Amino acid sequence: MVRAPAGSGAGPDVAGSLRLDVVTIFPDYPKALNLSLIGRAARTGLIDLHVHDLREWTHDRHRTVDDTPLGGGAGMVMRPDVWGEALDSLLAPPAGAAGARPAPVGRPAPHDAGASSEPDRQVLVIPTPAGDLFTQRTAEDLARADRIVFACGRYEGIDARVAEHYRSLGVEVRELSIGDYVLSGGEVAALVMIEAVARLRPGVLGNPASVVEESHGGAGLLEHPVHTRPVAWRGLDLADSDPHLLSGDHARIARARRDQALARTAARRPDMIGRLRPETLDAADRAVLARHGWAVPEGARGPVELVVRPALAEDVEALSALAARTFPDACPPFLAPERIAAHIATNLAPERFAVWRADPRAVLTVAELPGGLAPDGLAAGADPADAVAPGEIIGYSVVLVERADPEGGLITGLDQRPDAVGVPPRSDGTAGLAAELSKAYVDTRLRSSGVAAVLLDEAVRAAAAEGATVLWLGTHERNRRAQRAYRRRGFRIVGSRVYDVGGRTCRDVVMSLDPREARHEH
Repeated sequence: MVRAPAGSGAGPDVAGSLRLDVVTIFPDYPKALNLSLIGRAARTGLIDLHVHDLREWTHDRHRTVDDTPLGGGAGMVMRPDVWGEALDSLLAPPAGAAGARPAPVGRPAPHDAGASSEPDRQVLVIPTPAGDLFTQRTAEDLARADRIVFACGRYEGIDARVAEHYRSLGVEVRELSIGDYVLSGGEVAALVMIEAVARLRPGVLGNPASVVEESHGGAGLLEHPVHTRPVAWRGLDLADSDPHLLSGDHARIARARRDQALARTAARRPDMIGRLRPETLDAADRAVLARHGWAVPEGARGPVELVVRPALAEDVEALSALAARTFPDACPPFLAPERIAAHIATNLAPERFAVWRADPRAVLTVAELPGGLAPDGLAAGADPADAVAPGEIIGYSVVLVERADPEGGLITGLDQRPDAVGVPPRSDGTAGLAAELSKAYVDTRLRSSGVAAVLLDEAVRAAAAEGATVLWLGTHERNRRAQRAYRRRGFRIVGSRVYDVGGRTCRDVVMSLDPREARHEH
């Protein structure tokens, strides 16, 4: 690092390097930049770093850089005349800009663009808690500059006319904050920004992948948890908690890390989840996000908040209406509309949902978008009809437990269990218990959003909590979409069955899983 006094000029440019100038009244403060990767980059010429003492541009015996605020108030304000002389020595207004001036007498031109026809990009950065938030995207943008001058204010800050003046000359001025808190001066913030920017320059990091696989990178996520040896440490064994790391299966490891990054970001920085672009999220991503409270509708600009909860008494009318909309999609094409309507009226009326909600042998779960999906939240070209009202129920599942009441009766709506579905005993050798996933439907507007995955998760957990040793379902043999969703959750085909809908015989494939094993998969 070079400490440059007033009148030293910019010094020799290093080809391809990023020129960084730090102006401060504490020139020893940035010495930390001599360390680690940034220090090495400065020594090898990748970064051309200079520190300037602002007091070198003062003219009084006390080297005064501040004065009391005009209009009164606490603290001191840094003088614009001192800062003006300093920045005049370090910045060049864009060619042809109003107010462009020659270099100060006796000093080299502040920034020589050389023979290039394209002018170099220079940026004046003023760290201030009143500035725009400095983010990774900001760092990526600044890393494309040729020269950055950091004006590190103190006290109550730098006279606001300094930023105003240099903007008027056409200089790119960025007033930036590193967070919602106040520091004693801009030096710490400048150090943070220099570290974030410089490491993005080519050659500074040994492994270019390091700037990709990290928090706030191009993926827009926090980084996944990282581990190293020993595998077991103080009772924490990665062989148990993260077995994928020891599998040698790189695709499995990548998927698990991606899932962890999504989960961590959803828990710690939900604001980042809301900014994800749907086109960057695959089906597995959407399922993970749904499990952590975010749905990704196909037509939305980004993820929206999702709530999955037990059904309430006031939900039964909405559930019946949703069932009437979604059930026909699962029916075979040969069923006449009037037969489907008759089945809905008999088996999916509000009264049926009220019975299930009141019976402890039924687990009725609903999914809703508490904030809805407004028309302005839809992507360009999306159908306005895809909007969702706040709090609207957009999916549900029903698990019916095969447990008899004191009179020996079973719950209303429970289908006869097919012979192909065996009921394993409990671990203590006592008789097992079966449960049926009777219903699992999602509004067509939320297809492929991840909602189906989380509803299936809840169904499996509910069956396990009820003590079931098998959870089974039937889905029409032609409903390939539903079968794929069930297989992804761990269901396997064990047989088939025939049943009646509106007087017509239909054929289902029968699928099942052991909820005691499957509940820990996600």
